[in-house]
Amino acid sequence: MKQVKIYDTTLRDGAQAEEINLTAEDKLRIALKLDELGIQYIEGGWPGSNPTDRQFFNEIKEYKLKTAKIAAFGSTHNAKNRAANDANLAAIVEAGAPVITLFGKTWDFHVFKALGISLERNLEIIRDSLAHVRPRAEEVFFDAEHFFDGFKAHPDYALACLGAALESGADVLVLCDTNGGTLPHELGEAMGAVKRALPKAKLGIHAHNDSELGVANSLEAVRLGAVQVQGTVNGYGERCGNANICSIIPNLELKMNVRCIGKKRLERLCHAANYISETANMRPFLRQAFVGGAAFAHKGGIHVHAVLKDPHTYEHIPPRLVGNQQRVLLSDQAGRSNILFKAKQYGYELSKDDPAIMNLLAELKERERKGYEYSVAEASYEILFFKTMGWSKQYFQLLNFRVIDAMDERGDLFSEATVMLKVRGQIEHTAATGNGPVNALDNALRRALEQAYPRLRDMKLIDFKVRVMSGATRDTGGSASFVRVLIESGDKAGRWTTVGVSHDIIEASWQALVDSFYYKLFKDDPLKWPSQPPDK
Repeated sequence: MKQVKIYDTTLRDGAQAEEINLTAEDKLRIALKLDELGIQYIEGGWPGSNPTDRQFFNEIKEYKLKTAKIAAFGSTHNAKNRAANDANLAAIVEAGAPVITLFGKTWDFHVFKALGISLERNLEIIRDSLAHVRPRAEEVFFDAEHFFDGFKAHPDYALACLGAALESGADVLVLCDTNGGTLPHELGEAMGAVKRALPKAKLGIHAHNDSELGVANSLEAVRLGAVQVQGTVNGYGERCGNANICSIIPNLELKMNVRCIGKKRLERLCHAANYISETANMRPFLRQAFVGGAAFAHKGGIHVHAVLKDPHTYEHIPPRLVGNQQRVLLSDQAGRSNILFKAKQYGYELSKDDPAIMNLLAELKERERKGYEYSVAEASYEILFFKTMGWSKQYFQLLNFRVIDAMDERGDLFSEATVMLKVRGQIEHTAATGNGPVNALDNALRRALEQAYPRLRDMKLIDFKVRVMSGATRDTGGSASFVRVLIESGDKAGRWTTVGVSHDIIEASWQALVDSFYYKLFKDDPLKWPSQPPDK
């Protein structure tokens, strides 16, 4: 079986993405997770560029990594210097990483415009820089910046740059599609020329995603002989991002018979992708291939009916291979197959002719006509399902609630919520303030319920979304439309989403909030649901 090594650059190239700002502690957590996943190389950053990267390189030495080597990244030396007195190269060497990756210019346009030097001087810089760091690291890689653009413009010079790096000790020549504009057939032509000119060179690929081809180009490079693939988790990176290793790895392992991290570790991929998105404070991309929440989600009734017979009908791989799971969504497109599938997940073996199925389907379609969205609010659907099945336990009963928004004499806005509930036979009448009406209602509900249900202290509101639904008339205008509120909540065990719909945004928020509290109590209830619904 062919072996390819994965070189992750999330901590450097990925951190250049808009909205991502990693601390040294974030970088350490991500590096340890990548090592656990089985990544062979982790690029820690550019030691000469900022204090955060220097701190990372100092602290990562305290950890014994199992599979990964840390790489320090930087440029070839400044044209005004020599390698021996270049501060940038000195900082890279001082970082003490076992791997050093240097990038250099291979496009004559950049040599003239960006560096303002001669083509021959650029070749001298490449040779001098690689020769200087070669004895100071276990492995040295040369990132041939803008190689494919350089090859199109002046192929002989681009190849000469690679030759200079190879003769100066580079272990792998990494061909970079820095602008992300190369098409797969163009990549093939360039790699073919490199292999003919430098038959003994080991090649790598570093693709950007500006043409949505980062993964495709990386896979094509491996097919043509690349032994190293560079990329980032979830495709993070500048502009449109880098090649996404969360897609590259399973394609290599499962479809191209190329080993990179091993199929056992591949099962950790979904967890690692979500963990790193959380650490980077980025919401996971729902429709991301392989590891996204929707990657194996089915909504249309015909699809679900087929998947129940055999998942291969609409799934290109078993989701468990990458640590993901199959999901069936509930919507106005749902058929009986969707309901039966979800019922089976909840422990109910129902007949397709069970009247409860049609009752629930009719209720579902009517609610979605009003704007309820159960394909994303699965916690609200689960509550609806069990109520339809006859489950009638009531954790608390609403008597009334009230919310006041006001402004004090200093001009500061504040919200105050009052709720009256019946909880285990007792009337609980509480009030609380908050940053906005939903936060105030959340605080008041907690105050009323936590004494009876202490486990609610583990739960927190994570996200809150509001959408105005269509439904306004010419007379009433948009302000009279239905409003849909989605609330995401979570505890130590997981996350869930609930939904509320009303003409009144406070009422819609209240519905979603109450469902969220109900679901927390519901899923933690020690009296588990019956294996079959009660007799009707």
